Amino acid sequence: MSIDTAGSTLALGGRSASRTQQALTAAHLYYMQDLTMEAIARELHTSRSSVSRLLSHARETGLVDIQIHSPVESAAELAAVVRERHGVTAHLVPMPDHTSDVDRLERVAMSAARLLGRFFDSNMTLGIAWGSTVSAVSRHLVPKALSGAEVVQLNGAGNTRTTGIIYASEILRRFGRAYGAHVQQFPVPAFFDDPETKRALWRERSMKRVLDVQEHMQVALFGVGSPFAEVPSHVYIGGYLEPEDYRSLSADAVVGDVATVFYRGDGSWRDVALNARASGPGLDVLRRTARRVCVVAGMSKLPSLRGALAAGLVTDLVIDEPLARALVA
Repeated sequence: MSIDTAGSTLALGGRSASRTQQALTAAHLYYMQDLTMEAIARELHTSRSSVSRLLSHARETGLVDIQIHSPVESAAELAAVVRERHGVTAHLVPMPDHTSDVDRLERVAMSAARLLGRFFDSNMTLGIAWGSTVSAVSRHLVPKALSGAEVVQLNGAGNTRTTGIIYASEILRRFGRAYGAHVQQFPVPAFFDDPETKRALWRERSMKRVLDVQEHMQVALFGVGSPFAEVPSHVYIGGYLEPEDYRSLSADAVVGDVATVFYRGDGSWRDVALNARASGPGLDVLRRTARRVCVVAGMSKLPSLRGALAAGLVTDLVIDEPLARALVA
């Protein structure tokens, strides 16, 4: 556990600065000096409930960073096996085997949101692949004031029913607000009707600018889409795919997607027919990104996770412990 005092009261004024300073003081007394909340309340001349709110504020705003170092070897051993077999760093989220996929997603998303701040810093670009998982992560982000940071949308969100702008922009807005980052939207369809339309649009300078930002991102954040998941991936329930698209995916033996780019269980993707119309970056663009954070929860995601690992898309895997055990079983 660490308490971040650097710049905590800079650029704040009035009541905001006062509350931040009070939260910082309460955090020092509680975490560093082991005072009880009653003792802190007496020292700060306030109530115990006010101290509790100050400590919550300190955690939620990133003044306090709590890390748990478990003495139990099984989790560390499991993470080591994942690294040995798949070459990725596994960040395991413990939970009972009987936990529902909905609860697993929320818990894993919360852990991923707290972890992301360690990877994303000033003067860096973060690529975001919208979807159910990343949307859940966006709701739990811990604020971190950065300078020169940029967030870029990796795949379009429009379809025949909606532009997708409201859905995707809300996710991007949460990341931009949490990190003080400039947001680059990508206002194109998730899937084009004609591959030639995509190729023509990609030649436009306005599109080339966003594609160039994607090419040079340092961090990518994504989930793995799966048509079999208990918590359905947004691309499979949001009106993005027609019946003939599902038949095409079945014929190509697709097991999942990342940023609306589909792949098979062996990680191959280039000759999947629907990818010619997809707006997401080619998976080779992702593989060139220095840090690729994949967030996945629920047993039904196992086939799509295996495919993503086979494709070499992941450097950091945030995963619930039961799924990690199934992965290496």
